[in-house]
Amino acid sequence: MTETNEHTAQTRVLYNAECPVCSFEIDHYAAYARKTALPIGFEDLNSGELSDWGLTRDQAARRLYVLKDGKLVSGIPAFLVLWEDMPRYRPLARVIGLPGIRQMASAVYDHILAPLIYRWHKRRQLRRNALN
Repeated sequence: MTETNEHTAQTRVLYNAECPVCSFEIDHYAAYARKTALPIGFEDLNSGELSDWGLTRDQAARRLYVLKDGKLVSGIPAFLVLWEDMPRYRPLARVIGLPGIRQMASAVYDHILAPLIYRWHKRRQLRRNALN
């Protein structure tokens, strides 16, 4: 799902819409942002131009990226930026952002979740390419 406000948004989210886990979560955030008229743009790395991001498609597929106020962040820090911009998720951002919790969440995301989801993405790509 690519939002029409992606270039005027104060916060931009880059995600892999071909990933079932990623698209499920980000589509939920996009619907909430749309419903509450939040200035957040959601961009699918598979259909958009990545020159603004300074990333290759493979780099972008490895984790969540958020661009806010000219600063690019990824992983748990990206989730924290996104959640802070969404009133419903600010309490979650504050809890996950606490010292100790943030480091633990980052370690789990960086070393377990993101690599697992990325490997799943690569397997789907290989299967799709084998069918073509």
